[in-house]
Amino acid sequence: MIDRATIDKIMDATNIVDVVGEFVTLRKAGVNYKGLCPFHDDKTPSFMVSPAKQICHCFACGEGGNAVNFLMKHEQITYPEALRWLAKKYNIEVEEKELTEEEKREQSDRESMFIVNEWAMKYFQDMLKNDPDGIAIGKQYFRSRGIRDDIIEKFCLGYALPRRDALATAAQKAGYKAEFLTKTGLCFESGNGLTTKRSDNYVTTHLLDRYAGRVIFPWFNVSGKVVAFGGRLLDARTKGVQQKYVNSPDSEIYHKERELYGLYQAKKAIAKEERVYMVEGYTDVIAMHQCGIENVVANSGTALSVHQIKLLRRFTQNITLLYDGDEAGIHAAMRGTDMLLAEGMNIKVLLLPDGDDPDSFSRKHSAKEFKDYIEANQTDFITFKTRLTVENVTDPVKRSEAIGGIVKSISVIPDHILRSTYISELSQRMGIKEETLLNSMNGMIHKDIEDKARTPAPPIIQESSPSAEVERLLIQAVIRDGEKVIYEDVATEDGGTTSLTVAQYIAYDLGQDGLTFHDERYNRILQEAVTHSGEPDFKAESYFMQHPDYEISSLATTLAIDRHQLGKGFQVKEREGGLRQHVLHLVLDLRLDIITKRMKEIQAQLRQVGADGKRMRELLEAYRDTQQLRDALAKRLGNDIVV
Repeated sequence: MIDRATIDKIMDATNIVDVVGEFVTLRKAGVNYKGLCPFHDDKTPSFMVSPAKQICHCFACGEGGNAVNFLMKHEQITYPEALRWLAKKYNIEVEEKELTEEEKREQSDRESMFIVNEWAMKYFQDMLKNDPDGIAIGKQYFRSRGIRDDIIEKFCLGYALPRRDALATAAQKAGYKAEFLTKTGLCFESGNGLTTKRSDNYVTTHLLDRYAGRVIFPWFNVSGKVVAFGGRLLDARTKGVQQKYVNSPDSEIYHKERELYGLYQAKKAIAKEERVYMVEGYTDVIAMHQCGIENVVANSGTALSVHQIKLLRRFTQNITLLYDGDEAGIHAAMRGTDMLLAEGMNIKVLLLPDGDDPDSFSRKHSAKEFKDYIEANQTDFITFKTRLTVENVTDPVKRSEAIGGIVKSISVIPDHILRSTYISELSQRMGIKEETLLNSMNGMIHKDIEDKARTPAPPIIQESSPSAEVERLLIQAVIRDGEKVIYEDVATEDGGTTSLTVAQYIAYDLGQDGLTFHDERYNRILQEAVTHSGEPDFKAESYFMQHPDYEISSLATTLAIDRHQLGKGFQVKEREGGLRQHVLHLVLDLRLDIITKRMKEIQAQLRQVGADGKRMRELLEAYRDTQQLRDALAKRLGNDIVV
């Protein structure tokens, strides 16, 4: 466990702009910063970061919180993990008590898998640096590819010993469970269910290493956690072998279609250069870094996914597909184009000369020469597709189909102006009237709309009831001003006096009739605010915005955020009459809504009572009493409240 003093030290050192900036490209907007929201498919920057209040908030989807909560949501990690992440970033030493066996068992599978992967990465690195086979075989392989030692360190490259159970044995000896060695994909069971007893009195489940005898490429997620590994056969063993690489299987912490190799090492350069280069493989990424070009990632030979594109779009909208010029490279460039366009990416394409891939090309040229070559030879996707599918095609039908394919690609672009620009350019290139191409494109767009219309609509979400809105406003008052005293010298049953804060008054008033909020988060917030109201340094807004529960902090940020928007013109003014009047009105509003609903329920029962005269009289009496309560409340709400 991390003690309170250390948590406070971490929070004091944390700059939320720096933290969010690790994952989102931010630009100054007045006193705040804005960027594309990482929590939904954001097309225009709606994610605001306030350095003054140390909070972030998306005005489109509502996600937000402080730096800890941002990390918890973004990286799907626990509260302690987020604190450790910040402590590491700001070089703060974290002293924790030794975990008991029970506490170790309570750690999530996800956290355990990250720990195992981190250990495995260091194990592979150690084998590469210090084991005789690692030095003679693994390191020699990297040197034969021209990879320097500093780049080996940068990408944490390693080597797996040839013995089939070397890692499994070392891991279990170090105390790591077979369960997590298999869940991460580092090992797999041999199938015979045997165990092997070693001479130094430890027992290992019979596991086999997935990567035995291969050089190792760790995969990092965007925050730097090891999520997977790729293992490559050495050149001497690849003859006649189709699968040179073995990669980690999907797991709780790794889904290949959601990750990009090299993004962790590239993200700052991508944001700085306002462009990302997409290549095919590990060595392409590594060689370009060594050449001096760092804004590069790889999808490792698989088709681009929407998840990967959205991940990149947090950092830049500009992408250059950089592949070798063979058939596989052309296919790789073609297959992701429409998906990239549909997600609002600006695409350039460059196929390197025959016989070269980014790895070999970068080893022949300096960074400047490589960048100059890219700048001179990259083309937009229309030029690329035209050269590939239309030029030198004389058959009218095939030519028409090829042009239609380009128009189809243009039709998925969300920006209307950009679509029109591309159509105009295609018209000039092909010698076809712009009107003809526009009609064709509009037909494709309308067809897509009709196809989507045939898809069953999601269920309609009913508008929130008046009481739901009043409850929201009440809990907003608790979050903003829960610690403020609105009653002083209130008489108590024992003859003394007391004061009531906003939170205490709301809890007392609703408690008189056993009323609670429908949203359990609201009840929890109210209870915690009441509990802490007597503490001299308690400030409800900062307390809840920095709450370790992400749901609470996110809600608190949402309800408090309009105080912290750009400029004073955006701030919410208090209701006339002051804070006390505002709270009293809200409590009465809630009671009035509850009573009004009760009257409607009685009316519904009256319509169904039939000939039961006794039941009819009971309901009429209940309706009259309830109506009198409603009228009294309505009268109080219609007049100034004097206390």
